[in-house]
Amino acid sequence: MTFDSLGLDSRILIALKNQGYTKPTPIQEQSIPMLLSGSDLLGTAQTGTGKTAAFTIPIIQHLLDGGTPKRRRIRALVVTPTRELALQVAENAKRYSAGTGLRTAVIFGGVGQNPQIDQLRKGIDYLVATPGRLLDLQNQGHIDLSHLTHFVLDEADQMLDMGFIHDIRKLLRIIPQKRQSLFFSATMPKDIMVLSEQILRPNYKQVRIAVEKPTAERVTQEVYYVAKNDKPAMLLELVKSMEGSVLVFGRTKHGCDKVVRILDKKGVKAAAIHGNKSQNARQKALKEFKEGSLNVLVATDIAARGIDISGLEYVVNYELPNIAETYVHRIGRTGRAEASGASVSLCSADERGYLKDIEKLISASIPLIEDHPFAEGAAEEWSDPENRKPKKQGQRAPRPGRGGQPKSKREARPSRGKKPSRRY
Repeated sequence: MTFDSLGLDSRILIALKNQGYTKPTPIQEQSIPMLLSGSDLLGTAQTGTGKTAAFTIPIIQHLLDGGTPKRRRIRALVVTPTRELALQVAENAKRYSAGTGLRTAVIFGGVGQNPQIDQLRKGIDYLVATPGRLLDLQNQGHIDLSHLTHFVLDEADQMLDMGFIHDIRKLLRIIPQKRQSLFFSATMPKDIMVLSEQILRPNYKQVRIAVEKPTAERVTQEVYYVAKNDKPAMLLELVKSMEGSVLVFGRTKHGCDKVVRILDKKGVKAAAIHGNKSQNARQKALKEFKEGSLNVLVATDIAARGIDISGLEYVVNYELPNIAETYVHRIGRTGRAEASGASVSLCSADERGYLKDIEKLISASIPLIEDHPFAEGAAEEWSDPENRKPKKQGQRAPRPGRGGQPKSKREARPSRGKKPSRRY
């Protein structure tokens, strides 16, 4: 199958050709005909397989078929969990609709709303948004969704993980009941399946691509057993030996900032992106990383959603994710399209359970690299049974005076009882 055989508008075909698109990917080949026929769709495919084009191309075709109204209305809405993904989807929509006259806009939080309001006032056809800013501007009267004909929930699993379910339910009460609805995600857990049953029309179609092989096939994978205290030094060794761009994953915002400080002290130019960073700082870091002036980008899983960097050579799991599916998302940042890539994971003793879950999910054992400078420290840490117990989420070591040893005589005094709380 080729794009020419799908019956698309000639302007779309020219835009796709200018982007170097000739043959649809499997998710596009199966999804586009279904969506062109007007069906609702639940789509699952590996990261980097072309999901954005799979839903954007048929929507553009439908918008063109509907003609250009005298007054532009928002007819297509794509909701994404992160700013980066929203920017990426909007950028692709503009590319695929180049020369058609359709207008695309993107709105998200973390930046001033006035420029976004100005865009909306000019009239747009295709809107990409994050849930919070979307509902905020809608409540202020700047967004009218009453003419919506197409609704897309992108990365639906992350929506639930990030606590957006209440925003999504509010949105569903606002948008028209008569619409084409699409759910796309790299994974499709049971909660999403239940939600999709409530939102998609009963006769919706479903497309699943290569779910039996959730790991990108062109990505080589390795794991190093490393003592927790040796991880910074091991990361430095790896980064210095890697030629090309390196995306490093941490589990927390604080942890990502700490990694950047460690790398900077050793002369490795790095930057972090996470929820506490301003949008300008995040975009600046991404821009420098894409251009090659920044060697290492350190990110949390949520901030990394939407990072689409062609030719990204390496992904390093500085900390293994506690959710196995997240590993798939991480390594999917490399090995995109026809490129190859490499994933390297640092596994401390208390992360052994996470590693087992990942290998179970991908139905393969990740090759272990035993010959490295910190192997001895890892062997010592792993030999202690206490270090093999993964911490529960949010669990912290006891602080002095709070379950641990008191750090002063004053803290060791017996309690005199609690004062009654004031009630207002």
